[in-house]
Amino acid sequence: MSSFNQAEFVISANRPAQFPPDKGSEVAFAGRSNVGKSSALNAIAGRKNLARTSKTPGRTQLVNFFVLPDGDRLVDLPGYGYARVPEAVRRHWRHLMEAYFNQRRSLAGLILVMDARRPLTEFDRQMLAWSEGVGCLTHILLTKADKLSRGKASAMLQEVRAAVDTETSVQLFSATRKSGVEQAREALTALLNRQPAEPASRVRGPG
Repeated sequence: MSSFNQAEFVISANRPAQFPPDKGSEVAFAGRSNVGKSSALNAIAGRKNLARTSKTPGRTQLVNFFVLPDGDRLVDLPGYGYARVPEAVRRHWRHLMEAYFNQRRSLAGLILVMDARRPLTEFDRQMLAWSEGVGCLTHILLTKADKLSRGKASAMLQEVRAAVDTETSVQLFSATRKSGVEQAREALTALLNRQPAEPASRVRGPG
């Protein structure tokens, strides 16, 4: 049985001072506000309500930390690029995420969630460049793959693989049908077991 279903909520941080102690390993989940990021995290954890989900994009507005039995952590980051919120809130989110990526030495990897029907938006590409800038390996989940035919989903998978560097892994995923969950768990485990890298440089994230 996966240990991910034993994940427990730690804190919702609204400022860097609220982040948990920076030790061990953690993997962050990031993506546009309307791609089903929290649903993907819940499916991987095998928990219906571990991460808060909503039909309204942008409900993840804080940096949410969850701890695993061995002390490693999963981190649900604010969605980017879509949510209809005041500009001041968007700036706060951006600065919070910048602080997270630039300060967290325990960050071992990134799960980047994209809609399989509309992957590699400008914001997605910025996030990939951002994670590379801090020495962070990335695994891409192409969510909502059930909304594409098998042929189109396969073609999109190959297209995204061809567009990213060889160290970035990519898979199809559907939280609704629970397809790709085991593959995602394996990728997440591999990232958590990786030694966190020293950040290569200070980076600025997508707005």
